[in-house]
This record gives sequence, C-alpha cells and structure tokens, in this order.
Amino acid sequence: MKKSVSALQGLALVVGMIIGSGIFLKPSIVLRNAGSPAMALAAWILGGVITLASALSIAEIASHIPRAGGLYTYLEELYGEKWGFLLGWVQSVISYPASVAAQAIAFATYAAYFVPMGDWTQRIVAIAVLSLLLGLNILSTRCGGVIQVAATIGKLVPVIAILGMGLLGGRMPGASGMSTALIGGASASIGAAVLGTLWAYDGWIGVTNMAGEMKNPKKSLPMVISVGIIFVIAVYALFNIVLFNTLPADQLAASGTPGSDAAVALFGQGGATFLTAGIMVSVFGALNGYLMTAARVPQAMAERSLLPMSRVLRKIHPRFGTPANALLLQAALAVVYILSGSFNFLTDLLIFVLWIFFTLGVIGVFILRKRGMSSREAYRVPLYPITPVVGIAGSAFILVSTVIDAPARSLLGLAVTLLGLPIYSWLRKKN
Repeated sequence: MKKSVSALQGLALVVGMIIGSGIFLKPSIVLRNAGSPAMALAAWILGGVITLASALSIAEIASHIPRAGGLYTYLEELYGEKWGFLLGWVQSVISYPASVAAQAIAFATYAAYFVPMGDWTQRIVAIAVLSLLLGLNILSTRCGGVIQVAATIGKLVPVIAILGMGLLGGRMPGASGMSTALIGGASASIGAAVLGTLWAYDGWIGVTNMAGEMKNPKKSLPMVISVGIIFVIAVYALFNIVLFNTLPADQLAASGTPGSDAAVALFGQGGATFLTAGIMVSVFGALNGYLMTAARVPQAMAERSLLPMSRVLRKIHPRFGTPANALLLQAALAVVYILSGSFNFLTDLLIFVLWIFFTLGVIGVFILRKRGMSSREAYRVPLYPITPVVGIAGSAFILVSTVIDAPARSLLGLAVTLLGLPIYSWLRKKN
C-alpha cells in the first residue's frame, strides 16, 4: 500500500478516535464516583497520565516494528504467532466491526434529534453513513485521511466554543466551581472515577494499524501518539473545569447529558442543537477512524495466511491502492451487528480480553529491550522503566476492576477468544 498517511492525518486519527461522545456524557458518571469536583478533575488527569504512560511505551515498540496491523503485529513479533492471531481474530471478527456498528448507530441516534425516526429507520441511516465512508475509504486512503482531519477539526468546534465561553465568561451563578465538598452525601471512590475516564481515553492505539502506510512511521508514530494524547488530556481537563464553573455539582452529577446542559446554560436553548450537531460530527470522525484502521488488521493477517479466504482479503485494489476487500469485510460484519442490535453486547463482552492484550503490549517494551531490538538512535520511552510500570499498573487496575464488576461477561469474552485456537490450528495445518 502507498505511503499516503501524513503525520497530520495520523494526529487526527489519535484525537478523532479518542474524542467521541464520551467527553459529553462521561463527566457526570466520573463526578458521582469521585464525590467532588476537585477529585473528579484529579481522576481525569490521573486517567490521562495512565493512558499516556501506556501509549509512550507502546510507541517505542511501534517505532521499531512499524508494520501494518498495530498491536496484532507487535504481539506476534514479541510473544509468538499464536498470541498475535488470538488478538487479530477477536479484532477482525468481533471487536472492530462491532465498534464500527456502535459508532454508526450513535450517529443515527443523534441525527434523530433533528429528524425524528424509529429504530429501523435509524438502522437504515446508520448503514447509509457507513456505506458512504466505506466507498470513500476504498477510493483512497488519502481521502479517508482528509475526512479524518476535517471531522476532527469539526468536532473540536463545539468543544472550543464551550471552553471559550466557559473560561472567559466567568463562573455562572449557582455553579459549584472546584469545590472539595462531597456532592449529595456521596462517598468518594477515586478508583471507580479513574476507571470511568480510562474508557473515554480509549481508541488511540488504532493509529498503529496504519504504520505500513505512514510516511516515516519510526518518527511519526511516537510523535502523533504522545502529542495527541497530551492534547486530549488538556481538552478533557479544561472541559470539566468549564462544567464545574457552569452547573451546580448536584445537577451535574444527576445529568444524563452534562455537555448539553452546559451548552444550554452558556448559549441558551440553541446550545443543545449546536452541541448535538457537534457530537454528530464527532461520531462521524470516530466512525471513519475505526473503519479505516479496522481493515488493516485482517489485511495484515491475510498476508500471513492466518484467516479464511486469505487470498481475497490480502489483495490491494489495483487502481486505488487500498485494502478494499478487508474494508468490505469489516463493513459487512458491522451491518450484521447493526441489524441484529448486538453491537453493545459484543463491545462490552470483549473489554476484559482486549485489555489483557493491551497489557501484554505495554509489557512488550521490556521484551523489546531485552532482545536488543530497541535502537538508541530511534525513539525510546522516557523515564524507563517508570513509565511502562505506570502503564502496566493502570492496565492491571482495569483488568481487576472489570473482573470484579462483570465476572461472567469477562469469562464469556475469554471463551469467545479461545475459540480462535482450533481455527488457528486448522489454518496452520492447511498452510
């Protein structure tokens, strides 16, 4: 495939895939768990630090193994083909297409704010917007990158507007500010609050799937990952400060749509319309990012003959230079999940499993250095080994919390993943 993904487009992927609808919806949940605005802000910053530590660690691996497929490729290189296959299996067949389906449905759901529609109409709209992005990404990877940059800029417009009005306009009457007083008699749980923020920081690793098509990935990948996440941490922290200076803490904690409530308080009733349009652009960008990066995993696996129909899936379109068949596979599976309504169940099912592989990825930086695969001339994670240890601790915290919160779902997700082992054995024998 052509080296057509620029550093700017890579940065747009990082920011665009992290910032979806979560920043507009999660603050109330984090505030309820943290117990006070001051602790909630601390949770957002701590969640960002954990994410950044993990990202900086995996960025070192990405700069030394800059191949398409991202984490799947790293696990294969560092732990063996079977480990890479298990991750690629769940990503290609379930995780990525289910996430694409969830983003498409989210876009249609917000569109219903402007044009009322029933469930099946929303599904048709979701499939339509997915089909549009599929066609554009098949035509050109550069086109998908341009869409990503434009959508990322568009999604930041309402965020910047709220930040500007909230920070420059002064504290609203009745607002809580950075109070340390517990809200409504709530008991603080900083662990649960941090856990809530970590889901809002998810998505950045998708850019590593595009390494094979990035210009100078050894330098670009570490840069776009670190700059993108630091930027998101700053946006999230400032956005929450605006919320605390705009709404009373009890009202904010009880709100199901804290971002919309703040927009109404700052801009009047038109604020909700303005923010909803912004969220649609935000989700559109996230959908494009997930679809673009998702196809690179099955295409990379097919090059190694590690999927059924590998001869078809590995092909690059002779005219457009894009992984057209892999894109079609991801879109087709996403349509199945949209029509069945199973996308939320599937994405929740694999949270525990995906974080196991993510933790292995962070640990992989130690293996990389032990094997002498990390060059001193190339990018290396700062403050080694402290930085990866922080990332591992954060990942372990998520794993333990997920098992405690949903043990049956975690075990079921693990079972679904292990179903890939007989498929792997069959493919190895076949080849």
